Amino acid sequence: MALRSLDGPALEQAGGLRGPLARADLHNHTLMSDGDGDPALAFASMRDAGLDVAALTDHTTLFAINGLTQSEWDRTRRLADAAGDPGTYTAIRGFEWSNPLIGHANVWFTDQFVDLGGATSMNSHYNWLGSRDGVTGFNHPGREAGRFNNFAYVAAARDKMVSVEMFNRGDDYLFDGWADSQSSNLNACLNAGWRTGITGLSDHHGTEWGHPEGVGRAGLWVTENTRAGVLEALRARRFFATRYSGLRLDATANGVRMGGVLPLASGDVRFAVDLDRGAEWAGKPLNVQVLRPGTNAPTVADIIETTSGSLVEFTVPLDVEDGAWVVLRVSDPSQPNGQPGPAGHPCNDMGVAYSSPWWLEP
Repeated sequence: MALRSLDGPALEQAGGLRGPLARADLHNHTLMSDGDGDPALAFASMRDAGLDVAALTDHTTLFAINGLTQSEWDRTRRLADAAGDPGTYTAIRGFEWSNPLIGHANVWFTDQFVDLGGATSMNSHYNWLGSRDGVTGFNHPGREAGRFNNFAYVAAARDKMVSVEMFNRGDDYLFDGWADSQSSNLNACLNAGWRTGITGLSDHHGTEWGHPEGVGRAGLWVTENTRAGVLEALRARRFFATRYSGLRLDATANGVRMGGVLPLASGDVRFAVDLDRGAEWAGKPLNVQVLRPGTNAPTVADIIETTSGSLVEFTVPLDVEDGAWVVLRVSDPSQPNGQPGPAGHPCNDMGVAYSSPWWLEP
């Protein structure tokens, strides 16, 4: 899909799929684990909130936290099947594999679930998923001290590990835990070799699924709003993270959409970024920050000033010798990052959205 022009249509306000953009929240809890709400109400609540794609991902058993039982897992499938409306609203059954020391990982599109009794480590989690059709993602990186064995890379699991959360609840995880680890979670993940897209999720534990403002959510660029279409978009890393409902971020680099591969060793890369949140944010000043690997924190290769409702195009020279990935971070320069990194770092302003990466391959 070509990027919308500056004078193109504003964000549609009606429910349902907005063109090829599906607004999603893929991380939610209910009474079936440690949430407060009746699972029978969750999918309708998220649809009423304007989401196009929603998942329930209750914990599997986590020591003192009783997680999903087999009957509850079966019930989640029935609830998702009853709520789904292919082409308009996609309801997904998932679960959150949870290790209290290593980290938590959402899993979507599997027929079974696994807890610590069946997968005690990251490697056993990857092995369990390896023969199944589903995909997984790193949740709230850095909240647990082990940080997924510091994102130890497992080549056989690369295609299954599709996402890393940068927004969870109201937090930006780019630098979360910086004072303890002195390492950006984004850098640790992508520099290790993972090819994860970047997402935002609410991690909702209450009773108003989809409605709280300012929490993480995602935008999926789907070919169709069905389970198959959502799974394809996740596998293609064709999605972005935001913490604001109604925000649209579309971006290409040399014509390649976010999540794709740039066949480039070095040279100028032309970015086009389409950013909008409708009339509420019309003309709002925003920055587009071009993030490159760095060592412990991302290097900011360029900062482009723009406004919401604009299509901005710019060129940045990239060299694979400086690192194999590039990410766009949209920020609000008027507000501070609640989880800052190194003193004076340009990303110590408030994050609004992240694109999924592009990967340079000569």
